[in-house]
Amino acid sequence: MKAARWHGVKDIRVEDVPEPTPGPGEVKVKVAWAGICGSDLHEYLAGPIFVPVEKDHPLSHDKAPITMGHEYCGTVTELGEGVTSVAVGDRVAIEPIFACGTCAACRDGKYNLCDSLGFVGLSGGHGGFAAYSVVPARMVHKMPEGLSMEQGALVEPAAVALHAVRLSKIKAGDTAAVFGASPIGLLVLEALRVAGAAQIHVVEPSEVRRQKALELGATTATDPTAADAVGLIRKATGGVHVAFEVTGVPQVLAQCIDATRHEGQTLIVSTWEADAGFQPNTVVLKERQLQGTIAYRNVYPAVMELMTQGYFSADKLVTRRIAIDDIVNEGFEALASQKSHVKILVEAP
Repeated sequence: MKAARWHGVKDIRVEDVPEPTPGPGEVKVKVAWAGICGSDLHEYLAGPIFVPVEKDHPLSHDKAPITMGHEYCGTVTELGEGVTSVAVGDRVAIEPIFACGTCAACRDGKYNLCDSLGFVGLSGGHGGFAAYSVVPARMVHKMPEGLSMEQGALVEPAAVALHAVRLSKIKAGDTAAVFGASPIGLLVLEALRVAGAAQIHVVEPSEVRRQKALELGATTATDPTAADAVGLIRKATGGVHVAFEVTGVPQVLAQCIDATRHEGQTLIVSTWEADAGFQPNTVVLKERQLQGTIAYRNVYPAVMELMTQGYFSADKLVTRRIAIDDIVNEGFEALASQKSHVKILVEAP
């Protein structure tokens, strides 16, 4: 079967690989759609970050080259021995977290903080940029009737956004800022609407993405290359209660902190290719807080329920649909060079 595999920086190849077979406790899925994530783009441009290269990942037992794709959905085609939670023919979204189940974080139920954290399609396993995927049964979530397969491919990134907002201090009626209107940034915007934020100020250089943010309910959308975004946010709000950093651009972290009020909070949602600095007194003198967030835990059912209510809409977020043979030029290279794209979905072969 065809699969898009990471071999190195700017070296993703569409290759023929053996079709996987489920073992005990596993589920085989015919992939329908898979999204290209910002994390995938980081691996393409500057990896390895999550991709294991020199030695096998402790949970996937794989190393490069690995089949990519962790935002995906499909239809169950085969069950391994002992699997009763789903049936052949079920439409499912994949929660691709590898977690050991035994470290302190896992024992606390916070499996996204596992000491050996990994992701199917980043850390090994049978990723979603392929015709078929095999995953442990605990990773599959049955999709509600009425959700399209394209919608199923957005469950994973929407879960990132919903978890970040849940982890924040935001309350109904509070003000918020989102720095970066990437797909995750736009999904954070929608999750903030769910949470009842009274004002949501978005900062984004791409005009297309700014317009998309306004369509999705942003109060303002500012181009930071043309205006003092932090100054405008502070003028409008006196400083927001919570700012979300969703760019991974080093200088933006300090801007997020500066945009918050006294005792404000900055949520760092991005994964990073380089160090970022800030003057600690900007935190100390206003008793501000910094909070990191990674992935998600226990939110897939809530995400899919919100989707049935119209949130996190694929119709509004997907800007291109491509075949797997075009994944490099029309997928990764397009995202790297054209900031007008929001979400690109890859159709399984």
